[in-house]
Amino acid sequence: MSAWLPSAPCTPGACVEATARLRAVPRAVLRLTAVTALLLAGIALSPLGGRVPACLVRRWCRALVRAAGVRVRITGAAPPDGGLLLVANHISWLDVPLLAAVRPARMLAKTEIRRWPVAGPLAARGALFIERDRLRALPETVARIAGALRAGAAVGVFPEGSTWCGRAQGEFRRAVFQAALDAGVPVQPVGIRYRLADGPATTAPAFVGDDSLLASLWRVAAARHVVAEVAVRPLVPPGAYPDRRSLARAAQPVRTAQPCWTHAALVA
Repeated sequence: MSAWLPSAPCTPGACVEATARLRAVPRAVLRLTAVTALLLAGIALSPLGGRVPACLVRRWCRALVRAAGVRVRITGAAPPDGGLLLVANHISWLDVPLLAAVRPARMLAKTEIRRWPVAGPLAARGALFIERDRLRALPETVARIAGALRAGAAVGVFPEGSTWCGRAQGEFRRAVFQAALDAGVPVQPVGIRYRLADGPATTAPAFVGDDSLLASLWRVAAARHVVAEVAVRPLVPPGAYPDRRSLARAAQPVRTAQPCWTHAALVA
């Protein structure tokens, strides 16, 4: 892996709350069965592409997250139609359907996702893939994003370049914002956070470090009372900022003062 790639200090052992309990097994199995069924239905309908109404895609995405046992709360104004760069902080694989529940979009994804079971074939239908370990491929990727934006598509991006646990977060990388500048389209910032129904933040949905997808899926499905809060922030119109540095800074969520923490310290 290249040294230029962004990385987070978050790891499953240090940051992620354990949820596995024997009594949670039946609940987790039922939830994962429902998630798999919805994913298979999505794969079956994916050849229809843009002929599927956006409202149905949004409902399917919310249903997918809800099937995993996570309640969804979306606040803020609906994004406009036409070319749009959707940007959000990145915590979990759940972020992808949550962002699409705001507005269906072509996601920028790492090439490894093609190999994911079930979800990989679905992502391959419309995602824009990036080879994260090839810096030379970045200008071409930015050009492809700009082309999709000019064609009127929404493109979803997680500019941190890596997942964080949610109690800490990374800085937005600037490159993808050049695509919005080149295409002359607005940027729609979105903030995502996960908490328990009684209020406290939770890192159970985080998919960080060397965590495996199956382990993360099981942890989410076994958890109880998790709520995903999706805040659609004010739109950044074209021309509001002269360069990608200032545009990325404007779209960046307010940074929290909380550092990564060691879960073991909570039970010591």
